[in-house]
Amino acid sequence: MTTTAAPASGPLLLTQRRIWIIFSALIAGMLLSSLDQTIVSTAMPTIVGELGGVEHQTWITTAYLLATTIVMPIYGKFGDVLGRRNLFLFAIALFTAASVGCAFATDFWGFVVFRAIQGLGGGGLMILSQAIIADIVPANQRGKYLGPLGGIFGLSAVAGPLLGGFFVDHMTWQWAFYVNIPIGIIAFLIAFFTLTLPSKKAQKRIDIGGVVFLSIATTCLIFFTDFGGRADHGWSDPLTLAFGAGMLLAALIFVMIERRVEDPIIPLGLFRNPIFVNSTAIGFTLGMGMFAALAFVPTFLQMSTGTSAAVSGLLMLPMMVGMMGTSIYSGLAITRTGTYKKYPIMGAALVIAAMLWMTTLSADTPVWVICAQLFVFGAGLGYIMQVVVLVVQNSVPVDQIGTATSSNNYFREVGASLGVAIFGAMFTSRLAENLKETFAGAGLDASAAGEATATLQPSVLKTLPEPLQEGIVTAYADSLAPVFWYLIPFLVIALVLALFLKQIPLSDVAGMVARGEAVGGPEADRLEAERLAGLKSGTTGSDASAGCAAPDAPDGPDGPDTQDAGTQDAGTRAPDNPYRDTGR
Repeated sequence: MTTTAAPASGPLLLTQRRIWIIFSALIAGMLLSSLDQTIVSTAMPTIVGELGGVEHQTWITTAYLLATTIVMPIYGKFGDVLGRRNLFLFAIALFTAASVGCAFATDFWGFVVFRAIQGLGGGGLMILSQAIIADIVPANQRGKYLGPLGGIFGLSAVAGPLLGGFFVDHMTWQWAFYVNIPIGIIAFLIAFFTLTLPSKKAQKRIDIGGVVFLSIATTCLIFFTDFGGRADHGWSDPLTLAFGAGMLLAALIFVMIERRVEDPIIPLGLFRNPIFVNSTAIGFTLGMGMFAALAFVPTFLQMSTGTSAAVSGLLMLPMMVGMMGTSIYSGLAITRTGTYKKYPIMGAALVIAAMLWMTTLSADTPVWVICAQLFVFGAGLGYIMQVVVLVVQNSVPVDQIGTATSSNNYFREVGASLGVAIFGAMFTSRLAENLKETFAGAGLDASAAGEATATLQPSVLKTLPEPLQEGIVTAYADSLAPVFWYLIPFLVIALVLALFLKQIPLSDVAGMVARGEAVGGPEADRLEAERLAGLKSGTTGSDASAGCAAPDAPDGPDGPDTQDAGTQDAGTRAPDNPYRDTGR
C-alpha cells in the first residue's frame, strides 16, 4: 500500500513534546469510552428493570460489542489508507451523539439501538488510539505510555462506579449518559487542536465488498449464538439455522473476496504470520472467558449481596487496581528489558486461578473475598491485554499497523460476543428456572417468576417478604457461579497458546518514521530547535521550513511515498524481523 507523494512542507517532527501532546488527545478519547463502560455496567440492572428487559439484558452488552466488532477492521484499514485524525474525531462525535439517544430512550429495544450506535464510535476510539500510539512511539519504548493509559482506566474505575451509583440511587439512570455530553465535547476539542497527524489519499480501491460481507458474517454469528442459546428458539430452530447458514455463506464469500481484491480489509497474508495467529488466538479465547464473566458481575453483586448500585460499582475497583498495576509494571519492564513472552503466561495463569476461585461464589460469600477474587482477575488481565497488542504491532509491516491492530481486536471481540451471548443465555435460562422454583415455594405461579425475571430491580428486592427475598438472592447466586466453570477451558487454551508465543526483537522505530511520514528521535529535536531559532531570528532556513509546517497544522501534511522509506539511515530501521515481510 502506498500513500501520496510528499508535499513541500515536509514530514511531521515527532519530538518528545509533540508525542505527549498527541497522546493527550488519545487519553481524552479513551477517558470518554472507559468512563462510559464503568458507569453503564453499574447502572445496567436498574436500566433493564425500568425499561422491562431483564431477560434480554445480554443484548445491551451484545449490541455494543457487535457494533464495535464490525467497525474495528474498517477503522483499522481506513486509518492505514486515509490517515487516522479525521476518523478519530468522527468516532468521538458519533459516540457522544449516541449517548444523547441512550438518555432519551423510552423502551428497551430503542435503548439497545442507541447502545449499538455508541459501539460504532467506541470501536474507533479503541482501535485508533492503539494504532496512533504505534505510529508515534517505537515498540521498544511503548511500554512507558501504558502507565498514563492505566491511570485513565484507574480513574474510570473510581469515578465510573461512583457516578453510576450516584445517578441510579439519587437521580436517574439517564444521567449515566448525560455525563458523556460535556466529556465528549471536551475530548473532541482537545483532539481537534492537538491531534496533528498526516492525512492521505487512497491509492487503491477500497474493499467495500469485504466490509459488507464481514459485517454480514459477524451479525449472523451473533444472532446465531443468541437465538441458539434461548429457550424459546434453541439450536434446531429454523431461524437459528438460517442465521448459521448465513454466517457460513457470508464468511465464505468474504474469504473469496479477500483472496482477489487488490487491498483487502483483512489481508489473508497476516494468517501466515505465526506471531499474529498466536496472539490473535490468545485474544479470542481470552475474550470468550473474560467478557462473559465481566458482563454479569455487577448484577451478581447487586442482587446476590443486596448492595446498592454505588457499592457494587466500588466493589469492581479491586479488579481495576489489579489491572492497572500489572499493566504499568509489565509496560515498564518490557521497555527496560525488551522481552515480553512471560507476561501473557503469567496473566493467563492468574485469570484461571481467579476464575476457579469465583466458582465458589454464593449468597453468603463475604464481600472481602469477592474483592480479592476480582483483584486477582484484574491482575491477570493487566499482564495480557496491552502486551498482546504490542506483540502484534511489532510483528507486521509498518503499513499494516492499523489493519493488524484492528484484526487482532476484531477476533478478540468476536470471542467476547460469543462468550456473552452463549454464557449469558445459560445464565438467564438458569435464573428463570431457579426463580420459578423460588416463586412456587412461596405459593406464587410461574407467570410471577417470568415477570420478575423481566422487570426485577435491585431497589424492589428489599421491599419483598424476607423469605422470598432470600430465595431470589440465592437464585441469582446459583445461576451465575456455575457458569464460571464453563469459561475455564477457554482460559486454559489461552495459557497453552501463550506458552508457544515467539519472542522477537522489538522495533526501535515509530511507524510514521519507518513509513517516511515523520522524523523522530534526536533528528526531530535538532530540526525543531532550528525551526524555533529561525522563528526567533525572523528567518526561515530551508532545513527549518522542512519541518515547521506540519507540527502546527491540525491536519498535518500527507506523508511521503512509503517506497522511499528504504532510503533511510540504518539507525532508523527496525531490527531484523522475518515476520514484517508478511505478504498480503
